[in-house]
Amino acid sequence: MAKLTKNRKLALEKIDADRSYPVNEAASLVKEITKTKFDASVDIDIKLGVDPRKANQMVRGVVTLPNGTGKETKVLVLCTPDKEEEAKSAGADYVGLDEYIDKIKEGWTDVDVIITMPSVMGKVGALGRILGPRGLMPNPKSGTVTMDIEKAVKEVKAGKIDFKVDRYGIIHTTVGKVSFSPDQIAENVREFVGTVHKLKPSSAKGVYVQSIFLSSTMSPGIRIEPKSVEV
Repeated sequence: MAKLTKNRKLALEKIDADRSYPVNEAASLVKEITKTKFDASVDIDIKLGVDPRKANQMVRGVVTLPNGTGKETKVLVLCTPDKEEEAKSAGADYVGLDEYIDKIKEGWTDVDVIITMPSVMGKVGALGRILGPRGLMPNPKSGTVTMDIEKAVKEVKAGKIDFKVDRYGIIHTTVGKVSFSPDQIAENVREFVGTVHKLKPSSAKGVYVQSIFLSSTMSPGIRIEPKSVEV
């Protein structure tokens, strides 16, 4: 059994495992119990009452967090030459087509989001085995396959994130940094949970949002009272 560190013991002492915290209190508490020397990410885990094995109960969507994620998102745009200047002006980190497709085939995936256009999806689709497992495959539903390259890049840079439920019925994503104020964290959480609520499948029965936990990169989870994040 792993030995608890001093900081983790102190963090556990401050959390009542039997209590559900209002989101603003949870946001303050996650900052208080995080003692990392770096600016840790603040993560959310939502357990849903769905069966992801059924196509009509898959929950997937996009959301733009009002305060961003606090993370510098590296964007690759795979496009034709006539769209390259648009992508660069919008803030894309890498822009091109064939040279980056070749790099990816060789194993390069040092980006967070890939944006492309419909006319080159034939080439990009061949990268599915590499990009798919890493969650990097462009998808029209997430707005990463589009002719409006400028808008797509700016949205991603502003804090737009793509999420989906995993095979255990859990959605896990980052909603900020510990350096954010409690109000900023709480606002992002409300926006994210609100989006998840809007995506409830009509075929899902029983309690949809079963639990919500907030944590930082190295902190224990804090259970959030669901009613406190209703918007």
